Amino acid sequence: MELLVDSYGRRIKSMRISITDKCNFRCTYCMPAEGLPWLKKAEILSYEELERIARVAVSIGIEQIRLTGGEPLVRRDVPDFIRQLRKIEGLRSLSLTTNGILLKQQASELAKAGLNRINVSLDSLIREKFAQLTRRDQLSRVLEGLEELEKYPSIHPIKVNAVAIRGYSEEEVLDFVRLARRKAYVMRWIEFMPLDADQIWRKEDILTGAELKAIIEAEYGPLVPITTGDPSETARRYTFSDGIGEVGFINPVSEPFCATCDRIRLTADGQLRTCLFATEETDLRAVIRSDASDDVLAATIRRAVWNKELKHYIGDKRFKRANRSMSMIGG
Repeated sequence: MELLVDSYGRRIKSMRISITDKCNFRCTYCMPAEGLPWLKKAEILSYEELERIARVAVSIGIEQIRLTGGEPLVRRDVPDFIRQLRKIEGLRSLSLTTNGILLKQQASELAKAGLNRINVSLDSLIREKFAQLTRRDQLSRVLEGLEELEKYPSIHPIKVNAVAIRGYSEEEVLDFVRLARRKAYVMRWIEFMPLDADQIWRKEDILTGAELKAIIEAEYGPLVPITTGDPSETARRYTFSDGIGEVGFINPVSEPFCATCDRIRLTADGQLRTCLFATEETDLRAVIRSDASDDVLAATIRRAVWNKELKHYIGDKRFKRANRSMSMIGG
């Protein structure tokens, strides 16, 4: 099989698939308080359409799929969709990103369906701050969802992701570290990126991975790097000198990893994006709804991937904001 590569020689192996634009949170770095206009039902790809795109993508080189939203678990029958995806020959890993609010009710079925890994977005362990950031007073439900996940070791690892924002995140860094050392969670911080619908992002608001690492090392001593040999790994991973717990830093702004990016994204309305910050999309919905063959669909994906952007240019005068907010693109 011919590898799925772009014009810069990067092999593309990972695909984020957004299954809904809807979300039950209104995080300040993602969506306005009043929300955004939802896509119409006819605009959103059916599970059958999503499965077809996933199957064709895997047939030409995609190995890992992550389901995202919006909040993916607000869409009905997600476990059934996971079961369908698990049947795709060649798919090595299937994961999901969630805000965790519905995990207590759904963790069991997700595990039974064959979900491999999960990322839970959690930006604060303080109830008031959590409510301020998400505009929802639901921290307890997210923590209950994490506890529920621990009952299902087939979903491993459980990663907790926090957006790092200057003036907001510093005071809780060590609290999150203690959580990661106490539980079987991998704690990761993601630098604040310009993907908010309100466009309030400023470079000065970024709390960098290097700064976070320094906060942790001031308390615990030098962190020990974890190497995987995977050049497309987005996180700089570390454990502690005693080997208990893992933390990671995803630094797309201060230390871009565009040169080794292996990802593409499919929005809930069927638009293929080759970069999180892409200003152009490829309409796969139009392709599959025109009764095109799988070969045509595969060729369309290959052509889009070949034209994948070199880099995102954040902090450069050439940078252009994405034409959608994070909730519309898929996390």
